[in-house]
Amino acid sequence: MSRGQVRNITGDSFFAWDGDVLVVNILGKPSASKDAIGKPKGTQLKVSVTAAPHNGKATDHMLRFLAPLFGVSVSAIEVVFGQENVNKQLRIKAPTRLPSVFTLG
Repeated sequence: MSRGQVRNITGDSFFAWDGDVLVVNILGKPSASKDAIGKPKGTQLKVSVTAAPHNGKATDHMLRFLAPLFGVSVSAIEVVFGQENVNKQLRIKAPTRLPSVFTLG
């Protein structure tokens, strides 16, 4: 698979596996009342964070929130695109656990 096709790896879902890497499309909601993983919305997973969207700080906060939920360190999560945008894609290397939203359906 060429690098240009990575963006579409998830197809109709909000996530896909690329070997041992979990690829997740995120619809971020900054400045929320609490940090939370929401429900999938189309091909994106809603993730709310309390941090304000300023110079990518909300995304950085999101990574710190998500890392323990997937059983990985923050450095194991790569922001493919969307560091300063609500639409983003993350690559999570070898997660040791999955939030329940990934096991539904």
